[in-house]
Amino acid sequence: MLRSHTKSKMFTGIIEAMGEVMVELEEGGNKTFTIDCPFIEELKVDQSVAHNGVCLTVTGFRPEGYIVTAVAETLAKSNLGDLKAGDFVNLERCMQMNGRLDGHIVQGHVDLRGRCISIQDQNGSWKFSFDYDKNSGHLTVSKGSITINGVSLTVVDSSTGTFSVAIIPFTFEHSNFKYLKIGDHVNLEFDIIGKYVQAYLNQSK
Repeated sequence: MLRSHTKSKMFTGIIEAMGEVMVELEEGGNKTFTIDCPFIEELKVDQSVAHNGVCLTVTGFRPEGYIVTAVAETLAKSNLGDLKAGDFVNLERCMQMNGRLDGHIVQGHVDLRGRCISIQDQNGSWKFSFDYDKNSGHLTVSKGSITINGVSLTVVDSSTGTFSVAIIPFTFEHSNFKYLKIGDHVNLEFDIIGKYVQAYLNQSK
């Protein structure tokens, strides 16, 4: 499981805003991103923000935006390695303890990358289908929860290594789903409850 840093935070999968990558710099095996977003004036150093579902720590500020660094493991196991200046990422700050859990429990620990294999316009909504490594040990269930690029969603159809979700107009317009194309990679975080159940069953075999 991908963990971008050691601090334990919780997210809900409800995207606050999209941020634009202003600068992308390679530093050894890592990448540093400068990102502009609507709530930048509310951010501070050492704050946790989920970027396409990956929890990263704000390390500083430049005139163009705030700074975060993704280490080599994060780049290898998420789509952050594909980001370049001009791209948009889904952003969510960690949940406040007195806030409502409008999505589901999201850790900001991406499990693996998935690939968009189909986009269907359904006259008012969109059905996106994805595949992922069927040998990874992860699974989805119909009507269960899945996090895609940090967005909390409900699984519509599920089979081994593939699943689909329905995207309503609000989600489409306020997340980077509207930029997704067939073949693009997305970050997947599977439902935490399902992962614990699966791990328990595997240990019981």
